[in-house]
Amino acid sequence: MLFKLSLKNIKKSFKDYAIYFLTLVLGVTIFYIFNSLDSQQAMLQVSQSQKELIKLMISMLGMVSVFIAVVLGLLIVYANNFLINRRKKEFGIYMTLGMGRRQISKIILMETIVIGILSLVIGIVVGIFGSQFMSILVAKMFQADMSKFEFVFSKAACIKTCLYFAIMYFAAMICNTFTISRYKLINLLNASKKNEKVKIKNPIISVIIFILATVILGFAYYKVSFEGGELKSKELFISIIMGIIGTILVFWSLSGFIIKMVQKIKGVYLQGTNMFVLRQINNKINTTVISMSVICIMLFLTISVLSVSLSLRGTMEKDLKEMTPVDINLQKKANLPDSYINEWGREITCTKEQIEDSRISIQDTLRNNGLDMAILKDINEITIYTDSNFTWEKFFENNIDEVKAQFPNLLFGTAEEIIKISEYNKIARLYGLTEYQLNDNEYIMLCDFKSMRELRNKVLVNGNDIEVAGKQYKAKYNECKDGYVNMSTSHVNTGIVLVPDNCPLTDDMKEIQFLAANYNVKTDDEKKEIEKIFSSGDSGFVQNLANNGLDIDGVTKLVIIESSVSIVTIVLFIAIYLGIIFLISSAAILALKQLTESSDNKQRYTILRKIGCDEKMINSSLFIQIGIFFLMPLLLAIVHSIFGIQFALKVMSALARNDELIPSIIATVFIIGGIYGTYFIATYFQSKNIIKEE
Repeated sequence: MLFKLSLKNIKKSFKDYAIYFLTLVLGVTIFYIFNSLDSQQAMLQVSQSQKELIKLMISMLGMVSVFIAVVLGLLIVYANNFLINRRKKEFGIYMTLGMGRRQISKIILMETIVIGILSLVIGIVVGIFGSQFMSILVAKMFQADMSKFEFVFSKAACIKTCLYFAIMYFAAMICNTFTISRYKLINLLNASKKNEKVKIKNPIISVIIFILATVILGFAYYKVSFEGGELKSKELFISIIMGIIGTILVFWSLSGFIIKMVQKIKGVYLQGTNMFVLRQINNKINTTVISMSVICIMLFLTISVLSVSLSLRGTMEKDLKEMTPVDINLQKKANLPDSYINEWGREITCTKEQIEDSRISIQDTLRNNGLDMAILKDINEITIYTDSNFTWEKFFENNIDEVKAQFPNLLFGTAEEIIKISEYNKIARLYGLTEYQLNDNEYIMLCDFKSMRELRNKVLVNGNDIEVAGKQYKAKYNECKDGYVNMSTSHVNTGIVLVPDNCPLTDDMKEIQFLAANYNVKTDDEKKEIEKIFSSGDSGFVQNLANNGLDIDGVTKLVIIESSVSIVTIVLFIAIYLGIIFLISSAAILALKQLTESSDNKQRYTILRKIGCDEKMINSSLFIQIGIFFLMPLLLAIVHSIFGIQFALKVMSALARNDELIPSIIATVFIIGGIYGTYFIATYFQSKNIIKEE
């Protein structure tokens, strides 16, 4: 009997469960999709290093899923609590008919189980199909071969999803039972007659609090925007706390003075149902200060995380195209002494073989150790010099204190890297970079690492004469020029000095022999075979050199791309996972709160009809209320995000750039607009059904 009653209640109240059901289905779908990546990995044709990184991503997503489960669990409990409050009168009638609290708890238990099973089944079915599209996305991001694509069902993800959500529903059941046990019959029967009192705060105090909140947020914005890259962890923590406090104070103060401000504009306040709408909004803000603040912060995190991670992805793709122009870079120490102090302050003793090898070119080293040089083409080898008297400290001589303050961990006694102009131009020609010309008394500083470039430009803007190998040179340009030698994942060249060919650099100043080349093959499979020769594995050529006491460092285009793509993809997947869950949670809480408000205020809409308001006016007032209710936390979150994103970009200046921010923001707008907008529209139509005249 109780089970039949539960089913009838679900059918009768399906419109009340729609938002709750939608949230559960979305939660199950997203949870399944992101936890099914382990089964999708099997059909991807990727390298061994990428397989390891995909395993790492799956492991990290597993840990994130625990946090996601907690968030969704709290959301389910929150939603259940709202649904129970909505049905207080119904439960009161049950009790007057002789039904005990235990029987009512059983009804709610059965309803929760039925809704839970339905949402699980539908969510997993949608997730199974959605995970196939996720497979394509994973393959695209990891640049994998999808020739073995097939429809995949992840048994492990299904079991994990069912288990996690069963625990969430069980927690919700316990909370429901506890909630029902606290209700008294008189309160249940009179629940629909109790309306929250509209409290209007003292407008003067509200204005003062709003100004204080603005000052607090303004200071926090200033710290993260103008001092972001230099903030210590303690200062950053204080800025975050100030942001949270400022957010709470903004929502606390809004209702107090907005109503007074609008009341003074009679033409607006007395028009249509604006008076009613304003009072309703005022009451909502009064009773949801903390929840609105939490929603605002979650939306801020969603916008920031999605925008920055997508920008990071866009920057990476662009940088990889620019920074990997050839297939391989090799380098080794040149002109080694018997012993030397390395960059970490350790004394290194060189063997006879190492010393002899350092006197010859990299090409000779490769030939002498049995490498068939026919596998390489477009070979260019240059020498990088250093002058022990020309260090970083010497270059920044007049600005050294500022540089040390920004980069306190740099070894300022390190000698600047020096390359002859004709040798650099050989590399530039191979890379497709700008070639330069110099007079006999000029030099050029190449630097593309943003923060270091800015510091060097402060020195160069006034002209900065340097001394190399006992000869004076003046700067040809009053700013750094773009250029690099070593392939990398991004623009990280902190400085290379180009000098004329007649600069009296000696053999003693030779620091590094550097080689750039392409593989002398055409297909990707052939390139992968050559790649194995230069791998760092036990059978790799570089490892064989090390076994012979020789040391050549190498980096290949394929390795750079694979490692960069994989790491950024891991960050992006976690960001999307968290962002969507935060977004769903925020929208669902707002929707459930609004539906409860619509139910509680049904009598007020009846009064509006009695005083002459038609359905168009009532629906318009409802639309405006819900719109303002959804927009308020979103607008403040957008303001937070403007400064939060700038802070993130400063911290990751070498990885993400402003020029990739617009496309990522557009993508974020579509994601938020799709999910947030769906909840807004669903909330409006469901609220319309609740308040309509029966």
